[in-house]
Formats: sequence, structure tokens, C-alpha cells
Amino acid sequence: MEGMSERDYSAHSGLSRGAIQKARKAGRLVVYSDGSINAAASDVRRAEMTDPDQQRRSTGGDTAFSGPADSSSYLKARTALTVYQAQERQLAIQKKKGTLVDRARAETLVFRLARQERDVWVTWPSRVSALIAAEVASEVEKQSGTPVIIEAAILQRVLETHVRAQLDALADLRVSLGQ
Repeated sequence: MEGMSERDYSAHSGLSRGAIQKARKAGRLVVYSDGSINAAASDVRRAEMTDPDQQRRSTGGDTAFSGPADSSSYLKARTALTVYQAQERQLAIQKKKGTLVDRARAETLVFRLARQERDVWVTWPSRVSALIAAEVASEVEKQSGTPVIIEAAILQRVLETHVRAQLDALADLRVSLGQ
């Protein structure tokens, strides 16, 4: 007998005897004319013809890998790919549900909202200055008993000055949507 028996090769490779028999039938083993197995040549052929993931599963771990590549790096790459695909699917689901929005669109909407608020506040003094002047004049007249006139234009300028100061302070605020 030139080479190893199925049992000997099974112990050598860390595979079950059934796996050795399947590998023989599939042509993944090099067999001598007497039916014994050429271990060195069979290891090389099996490594070339067998998927590393299948080899790892059949051995029950990473230690009996007989191929030229590093099985731990293959396993890490496969795991990283699986994790990436799962994260990609999760993002697609969140996008479909509407819980995930496009960053550029969100920034545009926030900017538009801030501009609308600013525009409302800039025009506010001209809309309310006459009403405020009339109310303040009425209250002062009630308390003092003498007629008082408050110029709406002067009140409008004062309100505009204070509103613009407040808007300038708010302009320093920056919205951060991550990164």
C-alpha cells in the first residue's frame, strides 16, 4: 500500500470518513493504483476544488483548514460582508418607512424654515407698531389722565432695532445633522 487508507486520511485531514468518501467520488482526492490515497496531492487538490467556507464547516472550525489561504481572514471578510448587507437592508427599510431622510433635503428644509421665520420677524414691527403705540398711549392716558401721543414710526424703528439684534444673535446658531 503506497498511500493512506480512508480512515488514516480522515484522521490526517480532520474530515469524517463519509466526507472522505464523498471527496473520492467527486474526484477531489488523488488515489494510487492500489486504491490508497496520496495525502499530499489530495490536500492540494481538495484545497483547489473546495470552497473554503465548505471546508470550515466540514471540519467544525478554523484549525483544520488545509488550503493555501488564511481561513480566519476569509471568515472575517465573509462576516463583514454579511454585516454590511444587513445594515444596507436596515437602511432601505428605514427609508421606506420614512424614518430615514436624505441629509441634503433635511438641511434644505431646515434652512427654508429658518428663512421663513426670519422674514416673519423682520416684518413684525411694521405690522404691530401702530397697535402697540395705540395700546400704550391708551394705558398711559388712563393712568395719568392727560392725553399722550406715541408716534408709531418711532416705535417701529425701536422694535426693528431690537428684533434685528435678536435675529443677529440667532444667526450664530448652526444646525448640525451629524458628521
